[in-house]
Amino acid sequence: MRTLALIAGVVLIVLVLVDGFESVVLPRRVTRPYRLARFFIRSGWCLWTGMVSVLPGEKRRENYLSFFGPLSLPLLLGFWAMILLTGFALLYWAPGNAIKTPDGVVSIGTCLYLSGTTFFTLGIGDFVPLTPYAKTIIVLESGMGFAFLAVAISFLPALGQSISRREVTILLLDARAGSPPTAAEILRRHAQDPGREALTRLLHEWELWSAEVLESHLSFPVLVYFRSQHDNQSWLAALTSILDTCAFIIANGEGANVRQARLTFAMARHTIVDLALVLHAPPREPGTDRLPLTALTFMRSRLVSEGMELREDADSAGRLNELRRMYEPFVHSLSLRLHLVVPPWVLETGKRDNWQIDGPEKSSEFKRETQGRHGDESHF
Repeated sequence: MRTLALIAGVVLIVLVLVDGFESVVLPRRVTRPYRLARFFIRSGWCLWTGMVSVLPGEKRRENYLSFFGPLSLPLLLGFWAMILLTGFALLYWAPGNAIKTPDGVVSIGTCLYLSGTTFFTLGIGDFVPLTPYAKTIIVLESGMGFAFLAVAISFLPALGQSISRREVTILLLDARAGSPPTAAEILRRHAQDPGREALTRLLHEWELWSAEVLESHLSFPVLVYFRSQHDNQSWLAALTSILDTCAFIIANGEGANVRQARLTFAMARHTIVDLALVLHAPPREPGTDRLPLTALTFMRSRLVSEGMELREDADSAGRLNELRRMYEPFVHSLSLRLHLVVPPWVLETGKRDNWQIDGPEKSSEFKRETQGRHGDESHF
């Protein structure tokens, strides 16, 4: 029994060390299907979404879903720490007489307490190692506790910086694409001659953004669960609107924008497909057509009236549908997995951007939210 405990303790410690190295240090996607961090995040997300789904009100559910990303990081570190504590406790308990306790009994509970005080370097001094084996294990666990703290200090700020860089570009899209961002608004707001160069620059910036998101989110998949702070915005909605824009330009546009649209489309689709593979979200066909023929006809006529030059060949609709089939099933699957709303192609007429909502309207919305949580304003 004690031999099995010794083997189990070593296995637990090795599992956490390998998983921590792959999750924090190794800058590439790990294809191995069985990982502690992956199991913890996925099972935690399923449990969290199940609890949130019973709450009344879409806005309240979205608010609680946004808690998961920030909470999952310290909880993952705590999950690793508990496994390490259990592994070292088994190593203390396995020899049976390697440590001296105040009551003379070496139980699993006593070894867990010793492991906790050693890992967090409390140094209470109520246990005495009696053998070189026990002294070695205590020194190793103390050093691992310092290393664990260093990992936590370096891990969390790095993820915070990645989230900040991702969200800044999404915020800049608000005035250029509407709220939520749509391809029709991006194209309409860049239809005039000076806007065509701006559209090319915008697509180039999003090509770089897609590459950065792909690199960071493959290295740290937990980042996909972090949600935007503002309504009608998300990384998936923004990336989908850019893919829609590129697909429309490739199928219908002319000039220099087409080449940049092809480059951005390739990088953005690469990002969507790889993230879907990492999250084990196989492609699914959307239940409804995001761009029916009536919406496409309206969109083309409106863009032409705004001064945008479009090709008038019969194959443009077929080319557009072919391009859409390359990414929309992956987008739909990610939206179901992450509970994110995919934006339409054509924005609702008269809908204002987030930045256009005035102060009194935002204040009244904030007041409604706080009254719903606290009952009155006395807490302020």
